[in-house]
Amino acid sequence: MKIVDIQIKNFRLLKEVSISLNEISTLIVGRNNSGKTSLTEIFRSLLGTKKSLRFEDFNIAVLPKFKEAYELYESKAEESEIRELLPVIELKMKINYKDNSDSYGILSSFILDLDPDQFETEILMQYVLSDGKVNTFFSNIENTTDFQFYKSVKENITNLYETKVYAVDPTDSNNRVLLEHSKLNQLFRINFINAQRGLDDETHKPNDVLGKALGSIFRSASLGNAPDEFKTKSEEINKVVKTLQIEIDKDFKDNVNLLLPTLSVFGYPGLHDPQLTASTLLDAKSILQSNTQVHYQKNSFFTLPETYNGLGSRNLIYILLQLYEFFRNYQSDESVPKSHLIFIEEPEAHLHPQMQEVFIRQLSEIKKVFESTYNEGKCWPVQFVVTTHSTHIANEAKFDTVRYFLSKKENETEIKDLSVVFKSGENNSDKEFLHKYLTLTKSDLYFADTAILIEGSTERILLPEIIKKFDISNSRELRNKYLSVVEIGGAYAHHFYKFLDFLELKTLVVTDLDCSKKTTGEKTSYQKSQCSEATHSTNSGLKHWFNITDAGYADISRIITKSDVEKVVGSRRIAYQVPEKGKTAMGRSFEDAFILANRSLFNLEEESIESVAEKKAFDKANIIGNDSKANFAIMYAIDETEWNIPHYITEGLLWLSDETQITVDSEEDK
Repeated sequence: MKIVDIQIKNFRLLKEVSISLNEISTLIVGRNNSGKTSLTEIFRSLLGTKKSLRFEDFNIAVLPKFKEAYELYESKAEESEIRELLPVIELKMKINYKDNSDSYGILSSFILDLDPDQFETEILMQYVLSDGKVNTFFSNIENTTDFQFYKSVKENITNLYETKVYAVDPTDSNNRVLLEHSKLNQLFRINFINAQRGLDDETHKPNDVLGKALGSIFRSASLGNAPDEFKTKSEEINKVVKTLQIEIDKDFKDNVNLLLPTLSVFGYPGLHDPQLTASTLLDAKSILQSNTQVHYQKNSFFTLPETYNGLGSRNLIYILLQLYEFFRNYQSDESVPKSHLIFIEEPEAHLHPQMQEVFIRQLSEIKKVFESTYNEGKCWPVQFVVTTHSTHIANEAKFDTVRYFLSKKENETEIKDLSVVFKSGENNSDKEFLHKYLTLTKSDLYFADTAILIEGSTERILLPEIIKKFDISNSRELRNKYLSVVEIGGAYAHHFYKFLDFLELKTLVVTDLDCSKKTTGEKTSYQKSQCSEATHSTNSGLKHWFNITDAGYADISRIITKSDVEKVVGSRRIAYQVPEKGKTAMGRSFEDAFILANRSLFNLEEESIESVAEKKAFDKANIIGNDSKANFAIMYAIDETEWNIPHYITEGLLWLSDETQITVDSEEDK
């Protein structure tokens, strides 16, 4: 049995969202405060050990509904009408149970349809006002101020709301059956590995974290339904403990009693009860959890305590032991669950980049190993949900496993499925390129607030100084934003367009005109040239940006005449060379545009004929290209920092730093 789709309503940042789960592992990425933790917490509250929600768990946008419902109550409206307005937190799961078609068990309680070819059902959990409690909920509401009103609502939610579980017919949402919550717990096993795992402060404590995990594993082995081999090991441990208990009950107990005073020595009236006595009870689980340390075996005579290993190794070992414990608990349940859902929060803590990449790749392998080694090859119906802030984990994962959490408004999140964007065959080349590129570069686009895509090393080296100058000159604060810089040539920039649209990430694409002159003869060729003599642009990124469908390279006139508004598509803007203010000369690349923006630095200040200045800048840029663009950039980034930013870059940065973003539809959407 697998969870196919999850729908959540009115829970924290998740006002109304839908998220599909991959068959084995699903990766949750997104910026801070985008609702990733909310996904984990609603499962923890409704299916986990924490079986309670509260006022603060409601999405803030639905709270005014309480007041609207109260006003209906005051107007003596029907109870059903009032209840319709009251906010409800919902979690609905679509389940595919085709793999269980020969053995339904507890699953049969959740199947309502009679169609033999239907293998899906829905489970709905609602945090809702209890039946018959509308009058009770509103009768004691204090409505003198908003503060008092919501204070009363908060108290009443705690006392009068409850969680209900329904089986729902996926073909008819009105066909539903109320079920006991216990049936849900029999159907699902759910576990959590939290982001904070208590490793950092354990360095000098004797009761080590891994020892505690060992105690939990022993508890799993002691359960009545544990696999026989696993149970045998725990029984052998218990025999050893019982032997120790016999010894404890002899001389040890008598000597401990001698340490205790009689109550009468305290001189208090009434303290004349019999003499105190001590009893020491040994328990295998407590011995393992509180008095057992895991060591690393170096050789036959030398071991190292758990705390002598680095936090990264301990963290990984802890996660693996937790997964092993969860698997053994699943096996040991009285009625083996049909589905096992495991949330892993931020596994990257303390792990170096390569280990992060290996971890996310190995999750499916862990499932296979547990099945073959400990479960006689039988399926372990586990689904992992991993939340992360790690670029290494995010970029290593396959696109079809990634779910992107995006804060659309102040208190609302949208969940986007990356596999949907690249589902069609026409986008395969973009998909393959992006996955390879992100895997190699570890781009942090998933987590950034804004982004800049640049052509090459010259822009990358100079960009920090450019942004610093820009912020000072224009009273902006780009340096204080989480800005992702991606170095990508103009020939490949277009592969990012759909990805950037998917992320809805405000992005400036800084590219070059790449002016060229078409020549015909025995063979047509395009020679790079100064822009005033050019006929075409050889930059494929520009051609794709403006959806120019002409065969071959794009006519340069179709690009240089575009307005500022036309340079914006959705949440992205393109910036390429334009003349400096009051001038007409235009560069074909960053280098000659830089020269034209700083004529005095390159002995062009006396040149009054713009076409001549453009030609000289073009020639100087060629020399720089033949020499070393990196040396050129380093000189002006470190040694000579008194210069002007080319105007086309300033225009782009003004747009990027503007909180009011200009947007237009792309040609495809029109």
